[in-house]
Amino acid sequence: MRRLIYLQLFLLCSFVALGQRNSEAIRRTFLNASSSTVLVAAHRAAHLEHPENSLDAIRKAIELGVDIIEIDVKVSKDGVPFLMHDRTMNRTTTGKGDPEEFTWEELQQFYIVDKGAKTSLKIPKLEDALELADGKIMVDLDLKTDRIEQIIEVIKNTDTKEIVFFFDSDYNVLSRVQKLDKELMIMPRAYSTSMADSAIVLFDPPVVHIDFSFYTPECAQVIKRSSARIWINALGECDAEIRSGKTKRALKKLLSEGANVVQTDEPELLLKALERHGYRPGASASTWETQ
Repeated sequence: MRRLIYLQLFLLCSFVALGQRNSEAIRRTFLNASSSTVLVAAHRAAHLEHPENSLDAIRKAIELGVDIIEIDVKVSKDGVPFLMHDRTMNRTTTGKGDPEEFTWEELQQFYIVDKGAKTSLKIPKLEDALELADGKIMVDLDLKTDRIEQIIEVIKNTDTKEIVFFFDSDYNVLSRVQKLDKELMIMPRAYSTSMADSAIVLFDPPVVHIDFSFYTPECAQVIKRSSARIWINALGECDAEIRSGKTKRALKKLLSEGANVVQTDEPELLLKALERHGYRPGASASTWETQ
């Protein structure tokens, strides 16, 4: 009986430890730009089955085995960071107007709207999203505000600095992030090869977000020389091809020049396609640690 109890305790501790290692393993792979693993980022979390930027969508992304969730962050009038994409809350909630003009208490009067239908869900705090993600998945914070001090405070309070990176096309905002805490990771967006080169010089980032318009061997080489990952979006045409089963064609477009982080609205299908075509060798927390 004593041995059985010890065994049960050992297994319990092992499972807990594995869960704690998961985001650490993803981070190690994320920071290893030469890894053969293509990472998958769920756009606005896994929002096909659950409302975008919701805790349920984050839970689903974790369940699917996604590496990164992309979520959008704003800050309420009284300084509470929360998740929402649009300039107004008209499309995604029962409220109207600029959500940053409301206090957090006022925002909690409204319900999330998903695909035109009212749900029972409320607008989530960034704090709750980070606590849910902690130990399980990495988080791309798409800044929809310039009030970054409050966001950084939440990251410090939740001790989630190692799983979070900041995304913005405004280099002044990213510079402020680095000035406030040089250990925070950022992902600059570039709109040309020369801009990608400038972003690398300015920020020395672990990943650079590029577009298909300049997805060339030259641009890829500029980013790879800095030991950074290349982020590209499947959103739109490539996701449509993945959805229709044309995965080889989609993956050729997405990965032809070495992109190794792909953001998608179809995380489940993309994960399966990457695994089937050999782009996610050893894609589990236990084996990633050796990559």
